[in-house]
Amino acid sequence: MPWFGLAARSAWNRRYNLLLMVLAIALSTALLLGVERIRHQLRAGFSQSVSGTDLVVGARSSPMQLILYTVFRLGAATNNMGWDSVQRIARHPLVAWTIPISLGDSHRGFPVLATSQDYFRHFRHGGRQSLVLAQGLPFQGLFDAVLGAEVARRLGYRLGDSIVLSHGDATGAMAGQSRHGDKPFVVSGILAPTGTPVDRTVHIGLEAMEAIHLEWQAGVPMPGLSIPAEFVRRFDLTPKSVTGVLVGLKLRSRVFSLQREIAADAHEPLMAVLPGVALDELWEIVGIGEKGLLLMSALVVAVGLAGLVSSILAALGERRRELAILRAVGARPLDLLILLAAEGVVLMLAGTLAGCLLLSAMSLAITPWLEASLGLALPISSPRASELPLLFAIIAAGAAASLLPGWRAYRLSMIDGLTPNT
Repeated sequence: MPWFGLAARSAWNRRYNLLLMVLAIALSTALLLGVERIRHQLRAGFSQSVSGTDLVVGARSSPMQLILYTVFRLGAATNNMGWDSVQRIARHPLVAWTIPISLGDSHRGFPVLATSQDYFRHFRHGGRQSLVLAQGLPFQGLFDAVLGAEVARRLGYRLGDSIVLSHGDATGAMAGQSRHGDKPFVVSGILAPTGTPVDRTVHIGLEAMEAIHLEWQAGVPMPGLSIPAEFVRRFDLTPKSVTGVLVGLKLRSRVFSLQREIAADAHEPLMAVLPGVALDELWEIVGIGEKGLLLMSALVVAVGLAGLVSSILAALGERRRELAILRAVGARPLDLLILLAAEGVVLMLAGTLAGCLLLSAMSLAITPWLEASLGLALPISSPRASELPLLFAIIAAGAAASLLPGWRAYRLSMIDGLTPNT
C-alpha cells in the first residue's frame, strides 16, 4: 500500500512533535510503573520485617503502636513492661522462646535496640530467614555492639571501631548534651543486609543498656554522679523493664489461648498482638495513601493520552491536504481511520517501551538514595506479571484514544482536503 510509505515520510517530517509525544507517554508510564513497584516493595518490607514470631507482648496500649515501635522502630512506647512479666512468659509451658527488646536510645539518628543473645538465635525475617553476621560475632563483652548493614555502610564503621550512644533520639546540639560518652561501645559484629529495620539498628545487650543508665534518673543524669565503665559490673545490671518481648510458641494452634491468658494477667496490664493481624491492619491504613498515589499516576497517564489526542487532532488541520492526496492515490476513508489509529498505537508502544527503559535508568540512579533514606529498593527488572495488565491498559487506552482523530480523518472528504476553508 503506497500510502503507508507516504505516511511514514509524513511522520518523519513531524518527528520532533512525535518525539515529544513519546516522551510524555514515557514519563507517564514510568511514573505509573514506579509507583506500582514502590507499592510492592513497601508491602514486601512490611511483611518481611518479622517472620516466625507468634506474639508481640508489651504494656497495654495500642496494638498498632506496639508493632510500629518494636518491629519498625517508629514512634515511642508509652510504657514499658516489667522484667518479672518477661520471665513469667518465658517460663510458660506453651512458650518455646522469647526475645526481650528494650528501645529508647539512638546513635547518630539510628535507633539502639538492647536485647539478649536469643535475638540472634531466634529472630527471623522474610521467609523465616535467620540473621547472618557478615563480619565479627554477636556481642560477647558488656560494651560490644552489633550494627545493622545500613548503619555500618552509611557511617563507615568497621570491626573494632568505637561508638558513643545518645540518650533518647536527640540529634544535633541536644545529642551532645545527652551522650553516654563515658561508656563507649566497640563494634563486634556487622549483620548482613536483610531489607528490614534490622539494617538501620544498633544492637547492644540488655545489661549494657542498664549500665549506661546507672547515673540516670527519670530520663536525666543525676548531678555529681559518675560511674566509670570499669566499675559498672559491681552493680546489678538485671533489667527492671523492657519495651516488649517477641514470643515463639511450641504449638501455633494455641496462640489465641496464650493471647487471652496474657491479656488477663493479674500481675501487670499487658497486651499480646499477633504480628500478621497487626500488619494487615497497618497496611489498610497505608493503603489509603497507596491508592492515592495510584490515582495520581493514572491521572498523569490520562493527561498524557489527552495530549496525544489533542496533538494528533491539531495536526489534522495541517495534514488535510496530505490525507486528500492519500485518498487520491486510492486510500479509502476506512484506510485513513486505520492509518491514524495505527499511528496512535505505534506512539503508545514506543512511549511505553521508552517508559520502561526510563524507569530502569531512574532506578539505577535513585536506588542508593532510596535505600539510604527510606530503606527501599527500586529493582531494575523487566515488567513483572503484575505490571503487564497496567501496560496493556495504557496501550489499549492509547488505541481507543487514537480512534477519535482517526474518526475525524475518516469523515474528511477529498474535496475538503483539496479546497480547505479559509
